[in-house]
Amino acid sequence: MAIGFEPQRWEKIRRDYGAWWDGTLGRPLIHATIGGRDPGRPEPDLPFYGFVPFYDASVSPEAIVDRWDYHLSTRKFLGDAFPWAWPNYGAGVIAALLGCRLDPQPAGGTVWFHAPQKREAKDLHFRYDPDNPWLKHIKTFLRAAVDRWKGSVQVSMTDLGGNLDILSSFRPGELLLLDLYDCPDEVKRLTWEAHELWMRYFDEINTVLQPSNPGYTAWAPIFSEQPYYMLQCDFCYMISPAMFDEFVKPELAATCDRIEHAFYHLDGPGQLPHLDSLLEIETLDGVQWIPGEGSPPISAWPEVFRKIHAAGKRIQFYGTIADLDTIADQIGTAERIILITGGNGPDDEQRILEGLERYGAM
Repeated sequence: MAIGFEPQRWEKIRRDYGAWWDGTLGRPLIHATIGGRDPGRPEPDLPFYGFVPFYDASVSPEAIVDRWDYHLSTRKFLGDAFPWAWPNYGAGVIAALLGCRLDPQPAGGTVWFHAPQKREAKDLHFRYDPDNPWLKHIKTFLRAAVDRWKGSVQVSMTDLGGNLDILSSFRPGELLLLDLYDCPDEVKRLTWEAHELWMRYFDEINTVLQPSNPGYTAWAPIFSEQPYYMLQCDFCYMISPAMFDEFVKPELAATCDRIEHAFYHLDGPGQLPHLDSLLEIETLDGVQWIPGEGSPPISAWPEVFRKIHAAGKRIQFYGTIADLDTIADQIGTAERIILITGGNGPDDEQRILEGLERYGAM
């Protein structure tokens, strides 16, 4: 049995997401998936991993894509959801494209990047390598995915990472923090070298994904017919607002200028001191708020959502229909919001369907 998403539904996805980006939809987007659909075929022997490098090198890209296809076949796509596949090579995989060793950790559920040798910032120089094995691996895998699905599944950009996060793979821990004081000009040089290479990889990988893909998406599945990406800088958690403005904001703003639809991944309370400055970036379209483990739930941050909304930015969060109700009440509208939600079984499905009907998202 094929993935449960009729080809004609893509036209509605394009229309509604386009109107949402334009500010004319008049409702929130609700991306809701439900597990438990009958896939209509036996489950492959190959395990399901979200991280591509978790698979042994002997496993073909086609076999991995087939396993992912089975997983998608077990899902129902409700409201504004669409089938998508995220080829995850680890957050900040550009570090591997620039020479770091990619270290898959299936037991820990993550991927780490290790610099080939310790170098001072002044001795680091980022260069494009067309023969980098991980760049070739990504392209080969993506070609297998787009060849298999032929536009029926939106294949995502991989997680390229934030440029200071990439730099911190080469200057880990406190080393990069000290560099901000000891050699700020070298940090800025490396940041802009990484910026140009980031854009080159973004464009180059998109040439593999297009034109077969219905549009563009990233690791947060917001659909766009123009290039979109969820930008980030987890390193910001450790720096002051003044350092954010000096070392992060200029490059981040330049990236927003070069991507038609740019969101920012605001990850945890430690990034909130940067929110006011972040919202000053005119070409930033929206903010994803992730409270993080141990923090109050998503609906307990009205001051964050009000600030984002007042700046005219869009909002993305993970939660429930009830969370959407609460947050919409807090800011006075559900427009310019995208909720990504899901569940398993008929009870979850019924709750979501009731919410979709109330918001006009059926």
